[in-house]
Amino acid sequence: MAFTNQLFTADTHFGHQLMLKDRPFASIEEMDRHLIDAWNAVVKPHDIVWHLGDFSYHDEARTAAIFSQLKGRKRLILGNHDLSNDGSVRRSIAGLAWDQPPSHYAETRQEGERVILLHYAMRTWAASHHGSWHFFGHSHGRLPAQGRSRDVGVDCRDVGYAPSSFWHLTSGMQDAGIAA
Repeated sequence: MAFTNQLFTADTHFGHQLMLKDRPFASIEEMDRHLIDAWNAVVKPHDIVWHLGDFSYHDEARTAAIFSQLKGRKRLILGNHDLSNDGSVRRSIAGLAWDQPPSHYAETRQEGERVILLHYAMRTWAASHHGSWHFFGHSHGRLPAQGRSRDVGVDCRDVGYAPSSFWHLTSGMQDAGIAA
């Protein structure tokens, strides 16, 4: 079996017209195509991609078509745009072949480090005082990294609209003296 990498991303917002306001694309189609291509340029078929919320704003058919084009084993941490007004998971999201059922919270380990995954940023999180990391989305690159916590969304300047590895996401923080 091939080695499995874990990568992290958030806030793709496939099909979401409002995203064009702050992204350099002329149309939803151009944005969606760029996000798909950027994803597939770094993800291998056996990689696990943790998507930390706000996956798609399209209807069921278009969301499924995009999902099927994305490489890797996809796992979703639910974001506010993945939910209906009543709090249930939107049908266009729930019906996809996620590697495991979407949830609001997950933990994983990377390079011996504990990583806490949520859509929203937290000031403190499980084992934060014991060296764990916290990855989140929702803020579209507007919240600066703090301690061992950072936004991993596609709008962050250092990710190039693509999922990123733990090493990529954390090494820059350590180099800048943000994380100890």
